[in-house]
Amino acid sequence: MASKNVFFHFVLVSMCLAMSNSAEFKYPAVFNFGDSNSDTGDLAAGLGFQVAPPNGQDYFKIPSGRFCDGRLIVDFLMDAMDLPFLNAYLDSLGLPNFRKGCNFAAAAATILPATSSSLCPFSFGVQVSQFLRFKARALELIAKGRKFDKYVPDENIFEKGLYMFDIGQNDLAGAFYSKTLDQILASIPAILLELEKGIKNLYDQGARYFWIHNTGPLGCLPQNIAKFGTDASKLDELGCVSSHNQAAKIFNLQLHALCTKLQGQYPDSNVTYVDIFSIKSNLISNFSRYGFEQPIMACCGFGGPPLNYDSRVSCGETKTFNGTTITAQACNDSSEYISWDGIHYTETANQYVASQILTGKYSDPPFSDKMPFLLKLKF
Repeated sequence: MASKNVFFHFVLVSMCLAMSNSAEFKYPAVFNFGDSNSDTGDLAAGLGFQVAPPNGQDYFKIPSGRFCDGRLIVDFLMDAMDLPFLNAYLDSLGLPNFRKGCNFAAAAATILPATSSSLCPFSFGVQVSQFLRFKARALELIAKGRKFDKYVPDENIFEKGLYMFDIGQNDLAGAFYSKTLDQILASIPAILLELEKGIKNLYDQGARYFWIHNTGPLGCLPQNIAKFGTDASKLDELGCVSSHNQAAKIFNLQLHALCTKLQGQYPDSNVTYVDIFSIKSNLISNFSRYGFEQPIMACCGFGGPPLNYDSRVSCGETKTFNGTTITAQACNDSSEYISWDGIHYTETANQYVASQILTGKYSDPPFSDKMPFLLKLKF
């Protein structure tokens, strides 16, 4: 783990030396919308369950509401911007301070409205509604007296804050259980229309800075390989499910087009599209170059190689089937793995992804000349 941290820190410091002193990439707060890729405790608080050990073991030392052994991509990005980790909107314990942002992301969330069979009721539209209530309530409190200024954002912060989005993978991955690839591809415009509606709603409320992640290579997640990759003819050269990655690519093309459209419609805004798919695909393709030993197999799971994933038992769980007790346990060194639990990435993999995001070269428009905050990196 230490050697990888030194490597990523060296890469980032090297980038800093070549960058200008522009102060454009500096935000007073971040408001995040998404799914488990950036959920810091919303689903657990909202549904009233405990994210069990070994989640959180490598950084927080205890479960933190994140489905990971440690920090998420959003945590590293917040750290890079010299901002505190985001508190989950629904987690009221621990006296959360929302002055510098709030996290509305919830694990298993979709862009499309939730249905009776959805694992998470907090779809994107609900998250936007939560934000609108959050903003209205924050401004009400500030209007009552300055004693609330330390805890909630004011109008200026809402206007100058960064609005981040990392959502959509569950709309695609979940659809494969009941739809054909052609049906899923045909549904993408409707999915993105819902995303567009939410972003426009935020724009109407004063949001101007939008940071939108595309979806990663879904076909390379052990969960999807275990379910849809039993036929080798359906796998690509990396051992990933071709149909899932094809859907992700088409989704990303249309998402990129939407970002371009939004930038044209709102010239006073800044819409940044971030190519997470390329970053993660490069990591999986060249895993050994970056110090990983397992590109596909889950660290925390059951079943052993090649996937160490069993859908019947989640990371940390113990269950009995037909008289046999099985436990999904963590591996000895999660820093050797890209996949944490078959669905989510390890902290070390998240750190790599964050380091690549911060190069600016995976973004449209690129922003490598607008990142003085990198000089304050703490990871």
